Amino acid sequence: MSENLWLALEIGNSRLHWALFAGEKLCQVWDSVYLRAETVEQLAQKATLGNLLSVISPPSPSPPLLLSSVVPSQTQIWQSYPNVRVITLDQVPLKGMYPTLGIDRALSLYGAGRTLGFPMLVIDAGTALTFTGADSHQSLVGGAILPGLNLQFASLAQKTGQLPLVELPQELPRRYALNTQEAIASGIIYTLVAGIKDFVEAWWCDFPESKVAIKGGSSTLIVNYMRSQYPEIAARLIVEPNLIFWGMRSLFFL
Repeated sequence: MSENLWLALEIGNSRLHWALFAGEKLCQVWDSVYLRAETVEQLAQKATLGNLLSVISPPSPSPPLLLSSVVPSQTQIWQSYPNVRVITLDQVPLKGMYPTLGIDRALSLYGAGRTLGFPMLVIDAGTALTFTGADSHQSLVGGAILPGLNLQFASLAQKTGQLPLVELPQELPRRYALNTQEAIASGIIYTLVAGIKDFVEAWWCDFPESKVAIKGGSSTLIVNYMRSQYPEIAARLIVEPNLIFWGMRSLFFL
């Protein structure tokens, strides 16, 4: 089994997201900060990537590394790693993709569809909140992008002179607030969950039997809000943080 170890790396907008596989089995996932070019060169030349990142030690200094990135400057740093394969959009076997579709969205959709079945709608609740869907023929239907939950809170604090930065409540706040902090939470959260409801219901009108999967750092919190407001929809949402790694696994074994 140890001879089949390989790594998947998703370079996101703010962090590195890692996965360790043994063949097709996903063994471990973790996050790290961006690495400097000098560190990557050391990994490539003499160090065991698994040891330095506190995971199971691969059997060789350079286990295969499958890489997906939305940050070109970070992608360049990893070119020095000797056994790296950078995934590009044209390698994802979805039909009808447009050139500027994010590789993260494409891989997550492909991984979800291959694992759970097409048609498929994927919601990514990260820095941006995105919707990406494909039909039963694995053809892209389309999607939408808006600021994510944390970004909406942060933008109000950064772009206004009087509004504070508000912590995300763990439970759905009351709709009509009597102070500024609760008013911000109410406005953002109720509008966001209503928007998700609208997109999901519209998708199910076109694809009644489709599954809907949700990933991203805010996914668990958003599903909790949905359970309070729209429990029937929340019950059908599949929370799965590793959709992009599912997609990378599918490509690794093509």
